[in-house]
Amino acid sequence: MHSGALAYAVGDRQLKVITVDHKRFAQLADALAIALAISLPWSTSATSIIALLWLLVLIPTLDLQSLKRVFTIPAGGLPVLLVVLGGVGMLWADVPWGDRLGAMRSFIKLLFIPLLLQRFCRSDAGRKVLTGFLCSCVVLLVVSWSRWLVPWRPGIEFSIGIPVKDYIAQGAMFTICSLVIVRLAYDKLKDGHRRVALALIALAVLFFLNVLYIATSRTYLVVFPLLLVVFGYQQFGWKGAIGLVVGCVVLAMAAWPSATYLRLRVSSFFDEIRLYQLTSNTITSAGQRLEYWGRSVSFIREAPLLGHGTGSVGDQFRRSAVGQSGIAAEVSDNPHNQTLAVGIQIGLVGIAVLLAMWAAHLALFRANSFAAWVGLVVVMQNVISSLFNSHLFDFTHGWAYVIGVGIAGGTVLKESGAWPQREHNSNS
Repeated sequence: MHSGALAYAVGDRQLKVITVDHKRFAQLADALAIALAISLPWSTSATSIIALLWLLVLIPTLDLQSLKRVFTIPAGGLPVLLVVLGGVGMLWADVPWGDRLGAMRSFIKLLFIPLLLQRFCRSDAGRKVLTGFLCSCVVLLVVSWSRWLVPWRPGIEFSIGIPVKDYIAQGAMFTICSLVIVRLAYDKLKDGHRRVALALIALAVLFFLNVLYIATSRTYLVVFPLLLVVFGYQQFGWKGAIGLVVGCVVLAMAAWPSATYLRLRVSSFFDEIRLYQLTSNTITSAGQRLEYWGRSVSFIREAPLLGHGTGSVGDQFRRSAVGQSGIAAEVSDNPHNQTLAVGIQIGLVGIAVLLAMWAAHLALFRANSFAAWVGLVVVMQNVISSLFNSHLFDFTHGWAYVIGVGIAGGTVLKESGAWPQREHNSNS
């Protein structure tokens, strides 16, 4: 049935109180999902508002039986378990409730993963959502290159080519786009559309060059070749994997002489580590991470099983900085490692659930389909980047993971026939 109604009788009359049109709500939910993907590269507030609207519109379309099935599979149930642990972790945190609730917001977004899985194992709009995201990023790419070539505010060099958010968020979006487009180009080439494939390859190169020249992040300089290895191995075996990495390295070497910021980011890395080892007074990006990681491990050792409680990261760093000087006196709310960020708050139990969730999502995308590749890119880039950042808890990176896993995962489930056709037709 496409609609239902609640009614009550007055005398001989039956008055219709509420009419729920499941099909229209489902279509609106899909449209809002597209809007959500479009907004992600640009605005945090718009993404938050659209996510809330999507949730409200989704509720009338939910089928409790299929939602229960989503919760019972690891890909859908483990994110919920991690959120539950985060919620329970607030009970033993020795920090103000404002800090506990603020940290809990980082967990809450993971609840959207099973909801997106449930919706998109029934919907045919997964490709439209991806198209919306790619088109939005293409617009951002054009604005970024235009600002880099002709700076609008010449006095602020760091922001040149980064029109919104920051270079790490832009690098993440553009890395995902370039790798997804590579697979799309390959599929078009197999279908005999050579001109379209060449155009897509050129677009992927533009995204990658933006990461090299403008949104240069050392993290994504690692992510990109590793995922190319995976893609090359999937499609062509080890020879293809090596060939793609060689091509990537050749492109980077060609850009090296003119990519000033790339040279600075790469060459400074080892200098930063050496400075950290020689002196604790010089604060650098790499040195901060080494310091934060060492202190985070000690925090986890103090409360290994269940951690110090949700929202306790900043408090632990403040306590450890008392009486210290130089980089050891640095205080942070972010240990710059996702596993450590979870471990400090909800201990080894939380770390086990986090790792199990990543493994379940990687397993979900083990098929060699386009939707599976999109999901694999999203998960792997999050796992790799989370070695150096707490990206699952960050707004843009976290929502990119939630949206990518939820929509690509739902599409993969739909393609695999994991949900009966009867359920697919019931609400959409």
